[in-house]
Amino acid sequence: MSKKIYNYFSKYEPDSMTPNIKILWKNAKGINIWDHKNRKYIDFTSSIFVTNIGHGNKNLNNEIQKTLRTPLSHTYIYYNNPRKEYIKKLIKFINNKKLNCCFLVSAGTESVEAAVKLMRLNGLKRNKEKKGIISLKGNWHGRTMAAQMLSDDKNQSLWINKDRNFYHIDFPYPWSKDYDKKTFFKKSIEKRFGKKFNYKKKIAGFVIEAFQGWGALFYPKNFIIELKRFCKKYNILLTIDEMQSGFYRTGKKFAYEYYGFTPDLVCMGKAMGSGLPLSGVVTSKKIIGVEHAKLQSTHSANPMSCTAGIATINELKKLNKNNKLKKTCEVFEERLENLRRKHNNVIDFISGKGMIGAIIFKRKNKLSSKKVADKVSFNCLKKGLLVVNTGRESIKLGPPLIITESQLKNSFKIIDEAIKEL
Repeated sequence: MSKKIYNYFSKYEPDSMTPNIKILWKNAKGINIWDHKNRKYIDFTSSIFVTNIGHGNKNLNNEIQKTLRTPLSHTYIYYNNPRKEYIKKLIKFINNKKLNCCFLVSAGTESVEAAVKLMRLNGLKRNKEKKGIISLKGNWHGRTMAAQMLSDDKNQSLWINKDRNFYHIDFPYPWSKDYDKKTFFKKSIEKRFGKKFNYKKKIAGFVIEAFQGWGALFYPKNFIIELKRFCKKYNILLTIDEMQSGFYRTGKKFAYEYYGFTPDLVCMGKAMGSGLPLSGVVTSKKIIGVEHAKLQSTHSANPMSCTAGIATINELKKLNKNNKLKKTCEVFEERLENLRRKHNNVIDFISGKGMIGAIIFKRKNKLSSKKVADKVSFNCLKKGLLVVNTGRESIKLGPPLIITESQLKNSFKIIDEAIKEL
């Protein structure tokens, strides 16, 4: 990006992302984007896991054009046909009797806010003190008030008068010396609440990411087993945030399928609208119909976004036909593992499933693990590959699901070269 263009942006908007990649996008197609000087890049981020069906999908664009010609771009709370068709298609796509109702909004953080509201109202229906929400340290759920209170960020105290009914327990890092699969969950709970806390009376909900974002870290099996038991024992609603993981990103429709159970609420977004603002919370009729919920949003279920949602599901179904997606995911996982074996002097470990992966780095000479991640990310950028720099000791990889095996081979070759140049 030219200095002139960058200065313009820095003058009028905050440099809020860390790090803010100074590329001015001009065009995008498939797995590629082009900057204002027509330099080509492979998008190994899917625009932060939004463009699962690729950039500029022809069928998606055609359907949006049809809606534009109506013209029907906004209806507020009034019914419209794209809204009806999308809700119908989404529920059928999920195909789970426990998840048969939804509320559509624009951003992922809005769906989390709605989920917190529903969990609390359902809890208060049982007991006037049952409004506590538990989440995990290090997880991230968005930038609105309740969503940020779910995250254990100490800097929040600078501007948020934190709700004392939000609680955080330790994340189960399997490599940690404190981790014991048989006792970790119980000890984490007792560490935060003591042994005499009345969970049944005071805790309404438990919120987790499908995997912890910074490292695409899935939960150990035993942790999930104990979490489910805990929620069932004390009548606690369990919400899974599938923002990054939904719509086949992990190789399955939704990542909760790996854990072998159905959550009470699912928050989804990002890839849901393939670039158009679309998100939602999906749950049961009983939970969503709780008194005083009054779920409303100005842009909820606008026709344009719903049309994009319909086209997205259609394209994903085609992509998953004949196990095509499964095969591509296997190649992705294999290439990631090859990198780990080849560069075990600098790669601490890898994690992820399907078409989401993370490389967690070690120190190298005088470079901290974070500096190593920064340098690898920058080296990839120079070579025409965009990866997600998490701002800590890892990079995340998540190309559009339409990527071919040969394109994967070429992309991982770039990462290999980027690591070699450390």
